[in-house]
Amino acid sequence: MNAEILTVGTELLLGQIVDTNAAFVAERLAEAGIDVYCKTTVGDNAARIEAALRQALGRAQVVLCTGGLGPTEDDLTRDVVAAVTGRPLRLDPAVLAQIQARFARRGIPMPKSNERQAQVPEGAEVLENPRGTAPGLLLRLPPDRTVILVPGVPAEMRPMVTEVVLPRLREAYGLRGRIRSRVLRTVGVSESRVNELLGDLWEERNPTIALLARSGEIHVRITAKAETEEELARLLDAREAQVRERLGDILFGRDEE
Repeated sequence: MNAEILTVGTELLLGQIVDTNAAFVAERLAEAGIDVYCKTTVGDNAARIEAALRQALGRAQVVLCTGGLGPTEDDLTRDVVAAVTGRPLRLDPAVLAQIQARFARRGIPMPKSNERQAQVPEGAEVLENPRGTAPGLLLRLPPDRTVILVPGVPAEMRPMVTEVVLPRLREAYGLRGRIRSRVLRTVGVSESRVNELLGDLWEERNPTIALLARSGEIHVRITAKAETEEELARLLDAREAQVRERLGDILFGRDEE
């Protein structure tokens, strides 16, 4: 199956915050065997969020959005998703009670604006966020689309993706596959020369190879997909042997070695 990551926040486009969320989500999805084909970043603008979401739903089975779930007027993701999917927002009393209880534990009154975070699209599953006031949301759209919303705050988003989102995706789609990569490091030769030496390996599909230029080095990334760790290791080992045969002495290490 495939997914698209949609990160929301004008601060990301201004370069004020580095988008570490997309990298984390992509890595976790790959570990679950989900191919990420596209990543889109969009600012806090309803029309542009809507356009990005519609485009993502047109090409991905799973769209995972981070950000835009806060209590302020420029937190628009929830509203846009409700509009695009035709699921009107409803105040969820249970979610509101959880938000109120969180403020009560801190001994401060809940601002009226936080009620926005208890608005849930009709039919959506609420994903508990024990580390913040913004719950996640999961919407299943016929015939085979899933939209997932999680907060943009990394300390809240990361455990939700790992502990809540991925288990639900595995269960819903019967996921058994996983994706792993291995990097072989070369030095003293150009990227174009490495490309030539790899020759027919570019035609292979599992594992695939890719070249990455890294400060004086050229890295050969080998990426495999399989249902078990044992099969992954077998595929990676076989392709690594082929790469080593072609590149010989210009190879000097693997991964972080």
